[in-house]
Amino acid sequence: MGVEIERKFLLRGDGWMQLGEPVFFKQGYLSSHKDRVVRVRIEGGRAVMTVKGRNVGATRGEWEYEIPVADAAELLDGLCEQPLIEKYRRRITFAGNLWEVDEFLGANAGLVVAEIELQSEDQQFDKPDWIGEEVTDDLRYLNSSLIKHPYSAW
Repeated sequence: MGVEIERKFLLRGDGWMQLGEPVFFKQGYLSSHKDRVVRVRIEGGRAVMTVKGRNVGATRGEWEYEIPVADAAELLDGLCEQPLIEKYRRRITFAGNLWEVDEFLGANAGLVVAEIELQSEDQQFDKPDWIGEEVTDDLRYLNSSLIKHPYSAW
């Protein structure tokens, strides 16, 4: 079983904006149930299908499989729950750790979050000065929640 240990933060300031190359992501959900999420994503020229289990703290099971981009496009357009999530992601290395900064578009425009994947829930890490409040435990910030309750409606 794959395991994802991830913490999520809001950002402050714009120091992150000149870091990392933005890559366009388009993703949708075949299932957005809290116990099981099945996501289809096109990221740049690559497509993946990801299955995630229920969150227990910052940890959950995760399995990811590469799929043909054409198949992903068909799933996004024909089978995935609507609306889709569209965002730009920047991958930024800081103090030996990879941060993924997502700048959302569409109904979630204005929302920017950063995630860091860890080896353990108690792993210590340094935060860049543009990292703000932690929202790991706030389910509103899950991408699968943002399709049902977009940021613009908060």
